[in-house]
Amino acid sequence: MTRLVHSSSLSSSSSASHMPAQGVVSSAKTNEDSRPLAGMLLAAAMAALLVAADQVIDSWADGHLLAAWVALWTVTFAALALLATPLRKMSNTGAGWVSTYLKARHERRQEEEMWELARHDSRVMAEIRMASLRQTHG
Repeated sequence: MTRLVHSSSLSSSSSASHMPAQGVVSSAKTNEDSRPLAGMLLAAAMAALLVAADQVIDSWADGHLLAAWVALWTVTFAALALLATPLRKMSNTGAGWVSTYLKARHERRQEEEMWELARHDSRVMAEIRMASLRQTHG
């Protein structure tokens, strides 16, 4: 399918120099958006680890309750230290994928609406053809 040319993409070259700054802002926004997700993933991983550690410790800690409690929290804090960064990176990547998918879906929907409009209105189709010709020749 042919991509439509928007007037914002045909603006002067000075606006193109602002593109990297927008990418940095977008990346920072993605990082902020993924922080709650990273926290939830970390909490879920920690809960699963605590349940597993509790079951293991219950089997051998009949008379050693204090030692079991210390071991459980040692495992908890060690896992917290080890898993925080990978889970944050994973959630940032996931949030980036979701953001990219939603943006592509939105653009696809806009393009489909434009083609539907062009199918019913010959003036819009003529404008699209002229924009396409200008883009290929210029």
